[in-house]
Order: sequence, then C-alpha cells, then structure tokens
Amino acid sequence: MLNLMNKNDNFDKTIIMPSIAKELKIIKRKESKRIEKIIITLIIILCAFGLFLFYGPIGSFRNFWITSAMTSMNHQYLATWFYNDKVINEVLANNHIIEVNENSNPDLINFKDYNTNQKIYKNEYEKEILTKDKGNDLYKVIEVSGSGYQGYLVAVYDPSRISIATTAYLGKKGEAITTVAKRENAIIAINAGGFYDPDWNSNGALPHGTVIKDGQIVSDYEDASMGGGFVGFTKDNKLVLGKMSKEEAINMGIRDAIEFGPFLIVNGKSSFVKGNGGWGIAPRTAIGQREDGIVLLLVINGRLASSIGADMGDLTEIMENYGAINAANMDGGSSSALVINNKIINHPVAAGTNGLRDIPTFWIVK
Repeated sequence: MLNLMNKNDNFDKTIIMPSIAKELKIIKRKESKRIEKIIITLIIILCAFGLFLFYGPIGSFRNFWITSAMTSMNHQYLATWFYNDKVINEVLANNHIIEVNENSNPDLINFKDYNTNQKIYKNEYEKEILTKDKGNDLYKVIEVSGSGYQGYLVAVYDPSRISIATTAYLGKKGEAITTVAKRENAIIAINAGGFYDPDWNSNGALPHGTVIKDGQIVSDYEDASMGGGFVGFTKDNKLVLGKMSKEEAINMGIRDAIEFGPFLIVNGKSSFVKGNGGWGIAPRTAIGQREDGIVLLLVINGRLASSIGADMGDLTEIMENYGAINAANMDGGSSSALVINNKIINHPVAAGTNGLRDIPTFWIVK
C-alpha cells in the first residue's frame, strides 16, 4: 500500500508541476500587461498635465516659464522650444519692469542716532527695524514672508562696515560664500552681482560689468546688460544707484560697487512692475538703504515646497515696507545665499556643497 502511494505521488507531480508552471506564466503575463497599462496611463496623464500647464487657460505657469527662461543669458531655448515669438512677446509685454529714470541722490541719506527708548513708530516695519536685539548694535535679522515666499531681511546699522569682497581667483574661478566669509572675517555675507554663466555650469570667474573695491576697478568684463547699473557705496557710506560710466563712478567717490539690477527704488520712487516684472519667480537677493542710513540686505528662499520664490514686485514691496529709499535686485536663483557668523541662514539651491555655488562677488559686513 505504501509503495502504491509513493507511485501515485510521483504520478501527481508529473501532472501538477507543469500545470503550476503554466499558471505562473499566465499570472506573470497578466501582471506584466497590468504594469504596462499603468505605465502607459501615467505617461498619458503626465503628458496631458504638461500640455495643460504649457498651453492651458491658466497663464501664471506660462508667464513664469517664459520670463524665467528669457531673462537667462543662455537658456532662452527653454521658452522658444515650446512657444512661438508671438506668445513670448505677449508674455514679456505683460511682465516687465520700468526703472525710475534717474540716478540716486546721496544727499537724501541723513544718518540718525535713534533713541533706544523710542515708543512710537510709523508702522510695524519701522518698529522691527529700529528695535534692536539686546546686545547687538550692528545688525538684526527679520524673517519675512508673503504669498509663496519666505526669507530673511538683515538690517545693518553701520554701513561703514559694508564692502565688496571677491573670489581670490577673480577671472579664473569663483568661490563659495562660506569660504570668502571666513577668509574676510565677515560677520554677514550675501551674494552680489551676476556673472558670465554659459549653460549654467561656469565656475563663477567673470562678474558682469565693472567691480570696484576700495576705490579701485578690480574687474571690468564686458557683457550683456542685465538692467540696472552701478550699485555701490560712496566713501561716506551712502548707497548709490546709477547708470553711469566706470570713470564717473570713480570720480563721484564710489568705494565699493558692482553692476547689476534692475533698480527697484530710486530716491524713494519705486519702479513700475507689471506682472512678475519679467524676471520670473525664483530665489532672490536684494540690497537697499533707508533714509536714515540703515542698510537692508534681503535674501528670499526659492524652488522649495515651502517657498517657491519671489518676483520683482515682491522685492519692491518688501523694500518699500521697511523704508528703503534706494534698492536694487542682485543676482538670484542658485546664487542667492546668506551667511551670518559662518553659518548658512537661508536654503541655497545650487548643486554644490551645502547647496552653494562658486560665485565671484559678495557683499560683506565686517
């Protein structure tokens, strides 16, 4: 009887095993087809979503995409791939900035010493600026936020401490802001002007336009205009914004400056910003000065879930709120960075170490 059962077992295996293998093949084929259908469905959904973003009725993405691409030096193809000249020109016409057509007047800056016991302020913004942190008479960090953005405004009470710093390898390669801040013994550092950056992979060696440091021209690379003009401090520590020649800048006593823009506020008059200003929405950096001499350093986070970024209108509004009489946009995007006491305060989004990229110029506070 036992032998008969064993024989039956062997007989069953020869029948059952091929049957199981066949069933498994059928199951695998069905699973493969199911996965294939899921992938195809996802591709169709993504394509449909992409077409809706680029060509749908909601214009905000189209404005963002075209203005961000067209204000770059080497990536305008990101717009021209998807849109014809008519659409691009329409978007640019609806998103632009018209700067105030005058140079800043240094005589409008009058340095003041405020009563530390002051109780009455013009508004909440003035109170934030003038209420110093206990034991810190040099600067104050103020968190700012708005629709889609978050960042930091640093009020610097002594503008004589502010100057331009450059990479030690100017014309050859840039440096990370943390490296420069440490070498210069800077308490505060932000990125300054733009630089020649083909394909977004340059080494940050060549700044746009003229760079003046300690009253001397240290770099003078001719490149396409990025709006604005000279942004710098005179020997009496007043921020000057001006469309002028490098000779005029030196002759008027500018000690530290870069060339960039656009100008946001000149002599208390704000630039006209239509739409997003034509510069898209991104991480941003800006510099300004109040009538009382206090300097405002602004860095906005961007390309993050918590902070998409800011446009020219946002920067102008923040500078207006905090009383800037002159203010200018600095280089933004993956260059935007704020370092205080050798610590990175914002969230840089470049691909380098700690999100930093190598750049050529910096505003520092010693």
